[in-house]
Amino acid sequence: MTRTPLRISNFSHRPERSIVGAGLQPTRFGFNDVVALATVLCLLLAALFGIHPVYAQKQPRDQQLDKNLEYIRDPVTGELRAVPKHSSDATPKPHGTSGGVIRSQVSLVETGCSAISAVGEPIRDLSLSDFRLSADGQQQKLEHFDAPTEPAHLALVLDASPSEFHALADMKDAARTLAAQLSTRDQVAVVVFAGHPHMLLPFTTDRKQLEEALGKIELMRAVEETGSNIYGSVYLTAQRLFTGPKAPSGRKAILLLTDGQDSALGLSWNPASMFPPTGIAANRLTFEDVVRELSTSGIEVFVASTENRPAGMTTAWFTKNSAKTLINEDSHSMGIPAYTIFLAEFVRRSGGGLYFLRETGTLSEVYRRIGSTLRTEYILGFYPNPGSDSPGWHSLSIGFSESMAHAGARLDCRSSYYIAAPQ
Repeated sequence: MTRTPLRISNFSHRPERSIVGAGLQPTRFGFNDVVALATVLCLLLAALFGIHPVYAQKQPRDQQLDKNLEYIRDPVTGELRAVPKHSSDATPKPHGTSGGVIRSQVSLVETGCSAISAVGEPIRDLSLSDFRLSADGQQQKLEHFDAPTEPAHLALVLDASPSEFHALADMKDAARTLAAQLSTRDQVAVVVFAGHPHMLLPFTTDRKQLEEALGKIELMRAVEETGSNIYGSVYLTAQRLFTGPKAPSGRKAILLLTDGQDSALGLSWNPASMFPPTGIAANRLTFEDVVRELSTSGIEVFVASTENRPAGMTTAWFTKNSAKTLINEDSHSMGIPAYTIFLAEFVRRSGGGLYFLRETGTLSEVYRRIGSTLRTEYILGFYPNPGSDSPGWHSLSIGFSESMAHAGARLDCRSSYYIAAPQ
């Protein structure tokens, strides 16, 4: 059996024209101001002409996810938390001051897994008995299986920084294509970011609200933000939408559309740039914190990169390098841009897929394929055995219980999971 933990696709199409108008002066309004102004104007239209525009109806209010938040790292466990500024939780407490022993509660580990036949088609109608799973080399008992019957939860995280605004029309059309691929029971949320992440829509099955949220993306032109906070936006999306007492189960995915050029984490070809620093800089978000959060919650990431695929980044290359970090000298010598290799590493660590667009224009096809993957993906869950339930990273191996029955087939699954240390 050949395992390919990273899905990669490449498309070619005609170039698209920029939709950014010429000669426009930048506004001095903030994002919330523009949304409020649009609402007032629509209400005036309704009053004067007796019409009922969509913005005259009650709509979910956009939220800036990082507003009044700060990051605090536990000095003992090394885990990072996002807490309200000036909160009492923002002051790390000495270890052991409670007088009791903190024990971690073993939670169900869920992972998505796609079964692909020898001819490249999804294998349907499998059952729990068709899979075997081991963690850290130990056979594990599968406790949960979805084939899939549970609703999927998908968060669209869209890059609205100035470099990506040329793809605005495609973003909206592709999101509609994706919605058409999903079940009516599947829930979709929308987060748009530039320097800060803005949640335009929480999880909902209401496709009308999704359409209205996509319309709000145009208002991001008015946001006075610089930079492109890619990984911070994904991290806060995962925390806000996929954790807590109402956290969803089953198929969970983030669909990230971006060029990959993050301006917040300071990532470089030095592998140390991925990991938490020491000293006074410790309380900042890192790449490692983001993949920990995704893995702990069982969230896959499907990335649609608006950049061209580097020449050497083939499916065979990904398969060969799936068991080790891609941030290394070999990748560097191939001339792959650092921001692109980090998108590949992101998917390698969290599971999901990486898609590249040539001259754009094919985003709807990318979203269609992702929707098809989510519709046919199996969810496997287990409670780790003693020894595989300690805080930290653990290896994960999933195969067919009867490999001969699926000759030439493969499973696309993530290769590790993370258990967070108790706070």
